[in-house]
Amino acid sequence: MRAARLIRMALLVQSSPGLTAAVLARELGVSERTVIRDAQALQEAGVPVRSERGRTGGYHLAPGYRTRLTTLAPPEAETLYLSGLPAALRDLGLSDAADTARLKLAATLLPSLRAAAESSVRRFHLDAPAWFREPSAPELLPQLARAVWSDRAVELSYARPGRDDAPARAVTRLLEPYGLVLKAGVWYVVGRVPDGREEGGGAWRTYRVDRVTALAPAPATAGPFSRDPSFDLAAHWQAHAAGFARALLRTTVTVRLTERGLRRLPAVADPAAVAEALASATAPDPTGRVTLDLPVESEDVAFGQLTGLGADAEVLAPEGLRGRFREHAQTLAALYGTDPADGGRRPPARSAASPAAGPVIPSPSPRGQR
Repeated sequence: MRAARLIRMALLVQSSPGLTAAVLARELGVSERTVIRDAQALQEAGVPVRSERGRTGGYHLAPGYRTRLTTLAPPEAETLYLSGLPAALRDLGLSDAADTARLKLAATLLPSLRAAAESSVRRFHLDAPAWFREPSAPELLPQLARAVWSDRAVELSYARPGRDDAPARAVTRLLEPYGLVLKAGVWYVVGRVPDGREEGGGAWRTYRVDRVTALAPAPATAGPFSRDPSFDLAAHWQAHAAGFARALLRTTVTVRLTERGLRRLPAVADPAAVAEALASATAPDPTGRVTLDLPVESEDVAFGQLTGLGADAEVLAPEGLRGRFREHAQTLAALYGTDPADGGRRPPARSAASPAAGPVIPSPSPRGQR
C-alpha cells in the first residue's frame, strides 16, 4: 500500500513539479505530515525529491532526474485500454487520434503487456446512452470541444425550452467553456460567464449541447481566457446535478403506501425524493401502511409515477390529484367490469354455490405443468 503511494508521489512530482504538500496530500488521500514522511522515504531510497519554499516552491526532483517507474503492470495496461469511450471520442472528432495513440502505446509495451491490454477490449464494452434512445452527436460538439481545449471564449445561441408547452426561446450567451460532460448519452457544456461582459458575469452555466444552434468565437477576444485553477469539473458537475434534480421537485404529495408499495417506490420515483420522503414517513398503522410526503416535479409527473404502484399507493393530498386517481379508478372499473363479447354488458356474478355456475374447472398450467 505504501509502496504504491510512494511510486505515485514520485510520478506526480515528476509530471507536475512544484506541487505543494497540501496538493499532494489531496491527490494521495493522506495528511500533509504523511507527505513529508513519504518525501523523506523517497530520498532515502535514492529518489532526489526536495522541498522548496516561496511562491515557486513545492516539491521538485533534482534537475535532469527522471524516475524509472513508468513501466506498466498488466492490470494498469488493461485499465488504460478501458479508459476510453469510443462513442464519446467519435462525437468529439478524436477517434482517429485515439486510435493512433493506442497504436503508439501498444508499440511501447512488452509483448505480454500488449496481450493483456488488448484482451480487455475483447472482454469489456461501455455503452453510455440510456435504453430506448437513439444516440446522436450534436453537430456543433467538435467545434465546442476545440474551444474547450484551447480555452477560447465563445458566443453561443441556445434554444431555451419553454414552460408549460410554450415554444423554445432563442437566447445568446457569452461563455468561457471549461469542460464537456457526457451524461446518459447527452452532452453538456459547463462554463462561466465572462466578468463584466454581461449581467451575471462570473456565474457558472450549464447548457445541453444539442440545444446550441449557433457557435462563434467571442467578439473582441485577443487570446485564451484565464482559467480558474481551483475549478474541479467532476465536483462541479456532481453538485450541479444534485441541485438540478432537487430544484425540479417543486411539489409535494402525501401518499399512504402498503409494505409492497414502499419497497417499489424507489423504482418509480426520483432517488433523492424517495430519500427525503422516507425521512418523513410515519410508523406503520395497524394495516401495515405508512404515510409520507413525496417531493415530485408536478402533479402530472406524480400521477404517472404513482399509477405504477396500483392499489399499493393511496394519494391523500393534494385533493386535485386524489380526485384524478379516483376518476382513473372509476374508468378502469368501467373498462374491466364489462364483457366485450356480451355487447358491453357487465357479466352476471357467479357463485360457486350456484347450480347455474357448474363445477369450477381449474385453468391449465403453463406448458402442461400443475
